[in-house]
Amino acid sequence: MEKALKIYAEVLRLVKRLPKDSQPYYAKYARENFVNYREVEANDDQALPELFLRAYNHSLWVLNKYSVYKSMIEKLKKICST
Repeated sequence: MEKALKIYAEVLRLVKRLPKDSQPYYAKYARENFVNYREVEANDDQALPELFLRAYNHSLWVLNKYSVYKSMIEKLKKICST
């Protein structure tokens, strides 16, 4: 759970790098996804890493869409891969 919260916090930091008019949409989207998957078993060796990878990949896609520097995502990549 602690790792998921760190990832969520980092995703919200990345959302603040997006254009102001896009921030509410992506902040809401992130929250909905983290809430929807909070019931995933913490001891499930497959589900959580897959969800963390999906959070990273989707964040990367959104940053590319808005031409935000990829270097901004390095912290999220580090959290998701540990």
